[in-house]
Amino acid sequence: MGFRFFLSPPQMSGNEQQYVQEAFESNYIAPLGAFVNTLEENVKSYTASPNALALNSGTSALHLALRVSGIGQGDFVLASSFTFIGSIDAILYQGAIPIFIDSDLESWNLSPKLLIRALESLPKKPKALIVTHLYGQCAKIAEIAEICAQYGILLIEDAAESLGAFYDKKHSGTFGEFGILSFNGNKIITTSGGGMLLGKNQEKTEKARYYSTQARENLPFYEHLDYGYNYRLSNICAAIGVGQLEQIEVKVSKRRKIFEWYQETLHKEVESQTLEFMPEIPNSRGNRWLTTLRFLSPKVNPLALVELLAKAGIESRPLWKPMHLQPLFRDSISCVDGTSQKLFESGICLPSGGALEKCDIDEIASLIQKFLKNR
Repeated sequence: MGFRFFLSPPQMSGNEQQYVQEAFESNYIAPLGAFVNTLEENVKSYTASPNALALNSGTSALHLALRVSGIGQGDFVLASSFTFIGSIDAILYQGAIPIFIDSDLESWNLSPKLLIRALESLPKKPKALIVTHLYGQCAKIAEIAEICAQYGILLIEDAAESLGAFYDKKHSGTFGEFGILSFNGNKIITTSGGGMLLGKNQEKTEKARYYSTQARENLPFYEHLDYGYNYRLSNICAAIGVGQLEQIEVKVSKRRKIFEWYQETLHKEVESQTLEFMPEIPNSRGNRWLTTLRFLSPKVNPLALVELLAKAGIESRPLWKPMHLQPLFRDSISCVDGTSQKLFESGICLPSGGALEKCDIDEIASLIQKFLKNR
């Protein structure tokens, strides 16, 4: 179906084409090149991360974070249940065992209380936690980091959706030992496909760099003492990213404005407790990558609304189906209280692309209001 309004389409709005042309003219098309180096430096500057490694996806970044941290076969790795499966795939790549932690309604992100409950009840100590900053909104990261420090758990932040999000003026993905970003086509900035590993420790980040280039030794011929991966970002993709990152604050501002337009238009439904938007925790600034909401009446079926909007040429989606409810993980260990299942069954993601204007939001909100009146 050809949608008029997509959920989160890419938006080129600056020097991307100029930089791509420069990359073509230099003939550095394949992985590595000046724009890869520039993108890493610019991400370091924006996030204040000591180290950054440009890669072909956020999942690759998570995989490398786990490998250089010594996570392996049979190790327990705690993770947000309410997330995209890319957050979990990397755990499986290392032969480790994911342990799923539910969300809380205050943040829709991982619950610190349930994290403690899991740590106190598991049969063996987990090696790491991968916490997701969902839909661009910060988790209770200061509290979570404190718990991890107390229990001696390695903290890795999945900030794939939260570039431009800050907690206490510190960028998401910089609280833990590692953080990861995604530049997939639907993210707030894109390289068409790509990601970034943020790291506190230079030695570990350089080890990840080594693995990302097939673990090739620094010799004039190809020699390998270990195995690696083809995980580097191309110079062409990085050129797009450099242009995109120059506009990050403009893009965050527009996404937050789109959220405000939805809030304004649907304020009566909020006041009557018909629906609620994803909260923003105190002392944080999310990027509002996607505007998400949930309906508070069990009589409202989000899938019916998704279908209705699609008929009008408007793309929307249900919220993530929690990992502990996925058939792949039917036998998994989890610490849940039903929160993420409730969110999944009652929630929806709305079009949030940066090209949307107030009149577009009014049209989408009007269809939601009509849908609710007919329930």
